[in-house]
Amino acid sequence: MKKVKPALLRGFDQEYLPHEQLQFNALVDIIRRNFELFGFLPLETPSAERKEVLTSKGGVEKEIYALARLAAGSDEDEAATRGALRFDLTVPLARYVAMHERELAFPFRRYQIQRVWRGEAPQARKGRFREFYQCDIDIIGRDKLGILAEAEIPSVIHSVFREMAIGEFRIRINNRKVLKGLLQAFGVPEHGAAAVLRALDKVEREERSAILDDLQRQGLAGAAALELYSLIAAKRDTRETLAVLAKFGGRNELLERGLAEARAVVAAIGQFGVPDSALCMDLSVVRGLDYYTGTIYETTLVNYPELGSICSGGRYDDLAGYFTDTRLPGVGISIGLTRLFSKLREAGLLQAPARTPAEVLVTTMAGQDLGAYLGMARTLRGAGINTEVYLEAAKLKHQLAYAERKGFRVALIAGESELAKQVVQVKNLASRTAADCALGDLVGAVRSTLQQSPGAKGG
Repeated sequence: MKKVKPALLRGFDQEYLPHEQLQFNALVDIIRRNFELFGFLPLETPSAERKEVLTSKGGVEKEIYALARLAAGSDEDEAATRGALRFDLTVPLARYVAMHERELAFPFRRYQIQRVWRGEAPQARKGRFREFYQCDIDIIGRDKLGILAEAEIPSVIHSVFREMAIGEFRIRINNRKVLKGLLQAFGVPEHGAAAVLRALDKVEREERSAILDDLQRQGLAGAAALELYSLIAAKRDTRETLAVLAKFGGRNELLERGLAEARAVVAAIGQFGVPDSALCMDLSVVRGLDYYTGTIYETTLVNYPELGSICSGGRYDDLAGYFTDTRLPGVGISIGLTRLFSKLREAGLLQAPARTPAEVLVTTMAGQDLGAYLGMARTLRGAGINTEVYLEAAKLKHQLAYAERKGFRVALIAGESELAKQVVQVKNLASRTAADCALGDLVGAVRSTLQQSPGAKGG
């Protein structure tokens, strides 16, 4: 039999050792718990959608993976001819809301944690993969959505990353009306606004000279390009930014509306409990996507700016216009979890992982009553204590070495004499101490030992 070399495809190569997967799952649990804490409802959509759905909002076709069989079937296969893998979670959300509009309560608050697939050039060092997890929340209104929804999103972001304990972070916000109003003030015509915004979106990634050249190619004079660049790129706190914008007061109605929205959102974010130290209104937050219409967000780690944005999103006024005549404004954010996990792991910012989801190992002795060991495990599991039974024939020292390597905190040991007396030895693997307890007191004894041993042991 010819052997096949075990190898992964580039961009589809994010698979982890078990202890790393536990770390990843712990982040998913934190995100899910905090999303639900704010009343967001879970949603999952199929991995594949119709091609016309995925391309409806301008999805780049060369980045979308179509479905196909390795060998053509004789029957008509709709999935193979009309299906493709989703490249984000926003387009499926739009399709879902349009299909289920009559069944949903609005404002519709949903969260979604699923894989997406995107045919970009994979760059592991930049955290860019072709298959990755996104964690999204959105608040969708029908016909209208108040500005408080835009202010609540940062409080969710703050809650998530505070619990992750990954260091000081800054939620940076801006407003697309402010940006477009500034472009009007600088004489940029409406048809050229998108290109100028895409150029300004590169302020933190490219050299000043390259961006100035780009702005001048879009029609701005040299002095105007430099003034606009300096206005956007300068670092200020929120109060300073609002003061600078106030100097442009009266230039145009769009800028005035954007500034009023920005002031209202900043004030409300404070009422939601986000401290000033975690928030900054920053004009360099541009979000080059055209569909954003109000507040936009990016979140960065203060001590690791090179990681870039770890969470982004914004307000849009028409989620599902390609699928329904109902106006569905919304606001949302997305955490690219696969990219975030890879960068946090690289920077050493993740919490020490557990080696096993179980806390207790029931060791077994050859020739003894298997039913007694399994009974101990059932008792502990019934009390909510994760427990594994060692099922292979091995010497006790090998079982204890296994327990320490995997990170169990407690081992239960019972030989013939212990079972005859209806007792079991409860061993604290961190302190290497042990005490006998009656089988009837097993749950209490194990819980007490776990409380004395808060850290996981193991290599």
